[in-house]
Amino acid sequence: MNEWGITGGHESGIVYLVGAGPGDPGLITRRGYDVLHHADAICVDALVDPVLLADVPEEVERYYVGKHAGFHTLKQEGIQELIIRLAKEGKRVVRLKGGDPFVFGRGGEEALALREAGVPFEIVPGVTAAVAASAYAGIPITQRKMACFAMMLTAHEMPDKDSSCATLPWPEIAKLTGGTIAGYMGVKTLPKVIERLVEGGMNPETPAALIERGTMGGQKVVTSTLMKLAVDGQAAGIKPPALFVIGEVVSLSERINWLNPAPLAGKRVMVTRPARQAMPMVQSLQHLGATVLPAPTIKVAPTYIEASWKRMLSQPDRGGWIIFTSENGVRYFMEGLDKAGQDVRFLGRFKIAAIGSGTRDELASRGLKADFVPSRSTTAVLSEELPAHLEKGQWVIRVRGNLGDTNVEKALAAAGAEVQAQYVYETVTAPLNDLVRAWVHDVAPDIIAFTSGSAYSGFQEQWGEEADSLLRGAKLASVGPFTSRIIRDEGYEVAIEADPYNVTGLVEAIREDCEV
Repeated sequence: MNEWGITGGHESGIVYLVGAGPGDPGLITRRGYDVLHHADAICVDALVDPVLLADVPEEVERYYVGKHAGFHTLKQEGIQELIIRLAKEGKRVVRLKGGDPFVFGRGGEEALALREAGVPFEIVPGVTAAVAASAYAGIPITQRKMACFAMMLTAHEMPDKDSSCATLPWPEIAKLTGGTIAGYMGVKTLPKVIERLVEGGMNPETPAALIERGTMGGQKVVTSTLMKLAVDGQAAGIKPPALFVIGEVVSLSERINWLNPAPLAGKRVMVTRPARQAMPMVQSLQHLGATVLPAPTIKVAPTYIEASWKRMLSQPDRGGWIIFTSENGVRYFMEGLDKAGQDVRFLGRFKIAAIGSGTRDELASRGLKADFVPSRSTTAVLSEELPAHLEKGQWVIRVRGNLGDTNVEKALAAAGAEVQAQYVYETVTAPLNDLVRAWVHDVAPDIIAFTSGSAYSGFQEQWGEEADSLLRGAKLASVGPFTSRIIRDEGYEVAIEADPYNVTGLVEAIREDCEV
């Protein structure tokens, strides 16, 4: 057991049944967050916000087991077999479920299956929608002198069918007063539920509400009366997942309403940046109220070309310039330096150029100061402005990845420099995450943000025939002119372009566009 109280892998492994909360990824518990980030494998449901997995290490196994938008997924028995198998392989398995695993989440069934299989497990409760979605809508589920109890029920099946919902004592529920009823999964069956309650004697003027996507940026709330709720909800276009709340406490919604709309409230923004770098952008967009879909289209991995490093290190007394044109370049150059048996002292003989603020900040985080940053964060401007700072015959090391042109090297060589390209990483298309696919098929993004031309190319490769409709159905946001040109050359409109040409500028450009 480690410092977090998280059991390490052993012969039989362990399963954590974790409640992710009702939607807002910030509502997962601290315990849930800790076990998630120490997992070997994660089995995730459809209603879980993908942001929760965005900073989980890439090597962690992911299994999408949601029942969502017509996708073929495992039946409940298959899910149980999967988590048991993974645990018996000695893995720490997180079964990540929306809301609370024991509130209409079939967590009890999974716990019993684990017990029968002899697999150790832990229950990590989550915030359930009846409490959280109501709170975000300004509805206290209990209130002194108004609601001394709260009832949670599922209305997924029609009340006149042979189901668990059919066994609910509707006449008795209808006669209850002084409490609150919260119904899960009941958008389609709501008219029948209302009919049963009114027939049982509930006052048709009882305050009632429908809450769609509670706690999320696209939350939609309709308040009405019991009798009119289904009609008003349909008129407002309420769709699953939604919760209905019935009781006098709903009348407090307008007075308590505390959730002020943020600039990007209701906007779904897809961020295509590599997973390792995406979180600052994701968090900035979330703070502006967006529902953010981290959907990395490329992944970056280090590469170590021994001959190139030997050549660079064979001239111990020679200095010059070293150019970093990406944060990845800084990160993987330093890793390569360590692998070559060197450290930061090697850079003492060089002046350092950084293409923009992101690269400059990555250098600064390692105690390195950039001597030159171009006036614009593009390789074209760097190629124009840096030669004025070079001496003829000076050695220049251009740190780079496998993609992109060689214009920087050509421009500096034309200025009289001796240029060495040092390849330290490679970029490849990332596999398309099943959870991302499910979310996109449920509701397409309003904005797709591209932070590089390779991210755009990766998107095309990931989505194949579906890419065109997604690109034409959303506003496309680009980090700068170079990326915009790649997108436009393929016939798509770039509606939003960053200025300055970095992630901060891109987030600001998206905000400004949505405020117009």
